[in-house]
Amino acid sequence: MSRMRALVVVLLFSASLPVWQEARAGNSLPDFTLIVAKAAPVVVNVSTVRQDDTLAGNLPPSSSQSDTSPDWYQRFFGSDGSTDTPPDDDGNTNGDDSLAESLGSGFIIGADGEILTNYHVIENADSISVKLADRRVLPARVLGVDTGSDLALLKVDAHGLPVAEIGDARRLKVGQWVLAIGSPFGFDQSVTAGIVSAEGRNIGSEQYVPYIQTDVPINPGNSGGPLLNLQGQVVGINSEIYSRTGGYQGVSFAIPINLAMDVVAQLRKHGHVIRGWLGVNVADLTQDMAASLHLQRPQGALVRGVIAASPAARAGLKAGDIILSYDGTEVASSEALPPLVGSTLAGRQVAIVIMRGGARKTLQVAIAALPASQQTATVEAATEPPGSFDVLGLALRGLTGTERQAFAVPEGGALVEHVSDGAARRAGLRPGNIVLSLDGVRVSSPRQFQRLESQLPDGESVPILIRRQDNTLFLALRSGSK
Repeated sequence: MSRMRALVVVLLFSASLPVWQEARAGNSLPDFTLIVAKAAPVVVNVSTVRQDDTLAGNLPPSSSQSDTSPDWYQRFFGSDGSTDTPPDDDGNTNGDDSLAESLGSGFIIGADGEILTNYHVIENADSISVKLADRRVLPARVLGVDTGSDLALLKVDAHGLPVAEIGDARRLKVGQWVLAIGSPFGFDQSVTAGIVSAEGRNIGSEQYVPYIQTDVPINPGNSGGPLLNLQGQVVGINSEIYSRTGGYQGVSFAIPINLAMDVVAQLRKHGHVIRGWLGVNVADLTQDMAASLHLQRPQGALVRGVIAASPAARAGLKAGDIILSYDGTEVASSEALPPLVGSTLAGRQVAIVIMRGGARKTLQVAIAALPASQQTATVEAATEPPGSFDVLGLALRGLTGTERQAFAVPEGGALVEHVSDGAARRAGLRPGNIVLSLDGVRVSSPRQFQRLESQLPDGESVPILIRRQDNTLFLALRSGSK
């Protein structure tokens, strides 16, 4: 009997635990209602129309979508992954199949109608309209865009609008509560909450953006909306998701507001962004490399190459140097360097601490403006799809302007993106190599390389000249032995 009584007491106590824990958790949570009341009036819905089938206003997932989707996903995205045209206030949809509509978010940064959003929300749009929190729908025009940070500055004809309070993303800490307000799937003024899960993320799309990573639920349509701290201040712009389905899976990324407002200032002044330029190609250190240099851990950015006549070259940086700090800020990895350099004003002198030959050394570098030719070349190269595997087992593409200068290849050549099983792999080619010539003939492009390989004598070894980091190498490639 006493054992039964004890069991009952334990069961009753156990049953009360969730309620007690929930009450305690409830007491520790912030009051999000005040934050939403403060910030919601500045959040807008951005919609675009253009004459094709591609939608610009969706959050771009950072990984490929799966082939199978649940019914709700099909309903919002359609079988091809594109968002359905949402109904208007009367429940109607646009019946013109030649028009593609998309939705995104944004927020007001100027009482006279300035609005900040993502560039990919309005990319290639024929017309842009903005729905304010008071339900007014106004046409918008583009004041300026910056593809390097995926930002766009819009303008609507209005006055006396509420303006977002700008915070400081540098004060964010991992674990801190943050909120997002936007239009996921076209649902206006939707609020989600979560925490900062990491800082300074580089996700391979924009090298000049040290993203804020959060677990705030973000979905297509949230693009361009604000990320808010507990004071209701904007600390980021929701921009990317990491997903296998195109929907929220626990990881989302926001552009730090400090970087965004620097971009806005330049767009207002110049209509475009001028970035700082150092002129180095960098990579991360391995554990073995760090140990050989008597570093306690892999840190810094390893200089793989220095562009001739660049600020780095004039300051004396050399391949093999390790950049440990830039302008007083520690460089933890290679991906941390581009945002620091890009945000530096052209002409400014900065101190760079390097490790060379086991000793620390400080160099003074006069940062220059990133040449427009490099930016243009990078954009043009990005439009060329990667090549498929050829008969030798190579997937090739053209070089960007930055890659040409970093690897001292002023013209021609083909960059190896992938190597499958076959003759090329057996010859020693690896991803990242640059093919300069094949069987004594200079390679001018990936397409020309494919023509050359089709003319190779079957079963014979031919020389292939490649550029690998700072070295130019001849390899023996046996054709017809895939």
